[in-house]
Amino acid sequence: MLLSLVVHTYSLRYWFPATIMLGTAPAYLLSWGAWRLLSTVLPARVYHKLDDRLYCIYQSMVLFFFENYTGVEIVIYGDIPKNKENVIYLSNHQCTADWIIADMLAIRQSAIGHVRYVLKDGLKWLPLYGWYFSQHGGIYVKRSAKFNEKAMKKKLSTQTQSGAPMYLVIFPEGTRYNPELKNVIADSQAFATKEGLAVLKHTLTPRMKASHIAIETMRGHLDAVYDVTVAYEGTLGPSGRRKPAPSMPEFLCKECPRVHIHFDRVDIEEIPPEPVFFRRWLHERFEMKDRLLTDFYESEDADKIHKFPREGKPSPLKLSKTLPSVLILGGLTLPLLMTENGRKLYVRTWVYGTLLGWLWLKA
Repeated sequence: MLLSLVVHTYSLRYWFPATIMLGTAPAYLLSWGAWRLLSTVLPARVYHKLDDRLYCIYQSMVLFFFENYTGVEIVIYGDIPKNKENVIYLSNHQCTADWIIADMLAIRQSAIGHVRYVLKDGLKWLPLYGWYFSQHGGIYVKRSAKFNEKAMKKKLSTQTQSGAPMYLVIFPEGTRYNPELKNVIADSQAFATKEGLAVLKHTLTPRMKASHIAIETMRGHLDAVYDVTVAYEGTLGPSGRRKPAPSMPEFLCKECPRVHIHFDRVDIEEIPPEPVFFRRWLHERFEMKDRLLTDFYESEDADKIHKFPREGKPSPLKLSKTLPSVLILGGLTLPLLMTENGRKLYVRTWVYGTLLGWLWLKA
């Protein structure tokens, strides 16, 4: 009985926030849909402005659970600009919680509504979210020969021409680094060797195409690239071997006590436009990440292990940044659930939203 209670309590740590995040999605989608219809006769710039504001409300609610609810400590190495900028965010990729880390940095610049993602193609099938991320400016890409360069350029050009603020998140590795997937790591290292590139130990060999296209398509619109390296504390096993980073459920179950974020701003003018030089530049950035992560996981100095160089500053997120969004979305959702017609509308939004997303993506 006691064990069952413990297991049940543990699962509630995840199911409680997950239920609220998913449960408020239909109310959010209805609000966004109403604005989308109203804005059809308005300039695209006006649509993007309120769309970004709505997105800010929803993502701030998500961060209430990932930061305030979990109590995770965010430690930042480097200085995040106080002013909003049009940027591309390049980071190492380890787990499904990585996209939340981008939100964590963006909200500290009051730029969370501007966040858009380059996502792997399979994620477009997520009910509601897959379709909406595309509507908000996200880009789905396939790997290798199936990569649609023309479609990516067209979408980015459309957004920049409309003046949409940009905080574009890209994970150049293309897939997650998992220390338990030895074959994936071996293939990545073999590719680096074949191409005459430095072999990386704690990241995969970065792919350049999406990053290069994004930077060159939007070069006149961008201020900088944010080069971010993330390490999750608690991912070093007793034997000294690196363990997989926490999944989103594990993160919500408070299994990650601290996240270390190394931040480096690179002015857009410092990035070479030529593909061959850009590839070298990107790989050199990942060599730097690899050294940072090697020191983080393998340093023999007790004062340096589980840390990045330079002084790390804890960066708590004020409750005032997130709690109002929880109350707003809760206030929109509860009336839908209190009447029979509201519940029907709620369910139909889920069903029709999912179907509409599927049909739109198949077209």
